[in-house]
Formats: sequence, structure tokens, C-alpha cells
Amino acid sequence: MATGSATTRGRGQAQRAANSTAVSAGARAGFVARGVIYVLIGVLSLRIAFSDGGGKQADRGGAIAEIADQPFGTVLLWLLGIALAGMALWRLSEAAFGQAGPYGKKAGKRVMAVGRSVFYAFVSCSVLFYAAGDKGSGSGSSDKNSQDVTAKALDWPAGQWIVAVAGVAVGATGVWIAVRAFLRKFHKHLKMSEMSAHTRKVVNFLGVFGGASRGVVFAVAGGFAVAAAVQHKPGKAKGMDDTLRSFSETPAGPWLLALIAVGLAAFGALSWANARWREV
Repeated sequence: MATGSATTRGRGQAQRAANSTAVSAGARAGFVARGVIYVLIGVLSLRIAFSDGGGKQADRGGAIAEIADQPFGTVLLWLLGIALAGMALWRLSEAAFGQAGPYGKKAGKRVMAVGRSVFYAFVSCSVLFYAAGDKGSGSGSSDKNSQDVTAKALDWPAGQWIVAVAGVAVGATGVWIAVRAFLRKFHKHLKMSEMSAHTRKVVNFLGVFGGASRGVVFAVAGGFAVAAAVQHKPGKAKGMDDTLRSFSETPAGPWLLALIAVGLAAFGALSWANARWREV
């Protein structure tokens, strides 16, 4: 009985810690940080659309390098990395105790929370290592990384199938993200009733436009991975930077890339809305 009681108390203390103000603040700081990265990716993409981009990468690495170039850039990177660590901790608490809402304790949602926690922990570490002086961390080309990983995978037994399945998964994720944006699924995570009518309109625009743009980028990147598998050419795989640049090679020219760029910035702004009104 004593052991069971101690276990119950331990679980209760852990859950209270997960629901604490500190974890909530970490989550909101993480949304601010994610918003900064996406807004910067959007800005870098706009530069590329109408110029050569000045050698910048339109991806997370490019955003990190852009911050580093600013006054007090190292301090800003430390703050960004710590904020992303807060996001990772919050996602971990969701995995352990469930998300907010009536269906937050479902196994599928907990598994997704684990994946998101690992992802944000990785991004946080890469930013913090960069801030600490490891310039090779966090700012590497997403295109080269994608091609290197694809090349290694293609050398495995059944490597073409593995890369193709991964590409289909990424593409399907993109479609899923876009569809959920159009269905305004983001409403269920936000305190919409606390917003003014004008703010709700703005948030709806950011959520639909931003989410759809992000979904399109994922879907196209998945398509390139499938092409790399079918043709057995790792160079066909593209990271975010090359995926975004590919939009300017369509008949719409730089205008399609500019549209997607603004959409990614809109998703960044939606992240800031999450920092203010998200139920955590």
C-alpha cells in the first residue's frame, strides 16, 4: 500500500509539474521561436524570388545564420534555442500526460507528441550549439543533408522502396497539413472566444493560408523524394531551400515562390497567435 501510495503521489507531482506555469511559459516561448524561424524563411524566400538571395538559404539553417548576423545575434540565438527547448519539454509533457481537450489522451496523439518533442529537442540543440560556436551545427544546407541521406538509403537493400515510401509519407503529411488548414482544425487548439471579431478573421486567414502553404512545401518535397527513388538519383531529393526555389521554375515564375514565401511567413505569424491564445 505504501509503495502504491508513493507511486500515486509521484505521478501526481509529475503531472502538476507538467501543468505548471513554467511548462506553459516554455510552450508559448517555443511558439514565438517557431514563428521567428518561419517568418525569416518567408523573408529569405522573397529575396530569392526577386534576386539571387545573396547566397542565403531559405530554410532553418538560413534563418539561424540570418539571426547570427544581427546585432546581439549570439544572444538572440541563445534565447531562441532555450525557447525551443521549452517547446520540446511541453511536447514531452503532452506525451506523458496527454494534450488539452477531450481527446488529448489518445495513444496516437501521445505518439505524435513524442515525435514532436524529439524534433524540437534536436532543433534546440542545433541552435544552442551554433550559439556556442559550432558554426557547422544548425546552419547546414537542408538540400545537401537530404541528398546525403537519400544517397545512403538508396545503397541499402530495398533502398529505392524505403526512399519511395518515405517520400510518399512526407507528401501525404503535406496534404494532411493543407487539408487540416482548410478545415480550420487549428480552431480547436485556440481560445477563439477570447479574440475580437477582427482578430478571429486575421487568425483564420493566417491559419488557412499559412497552413496550406506549409503543406504544399511538404507535399512537393515528398514528390522530389519519390522521384529520387524511382530514378535512383539522390540529387533529385531536395531540402526546403531547393524545394522553395523550384516554385520559381514553374510557368508562374518568381510569383509562385513569392506567394508561398508570404504563406510561410503567415504560418510564422500563426505561431505567434498560438503563443498568445493556445490552450496548453
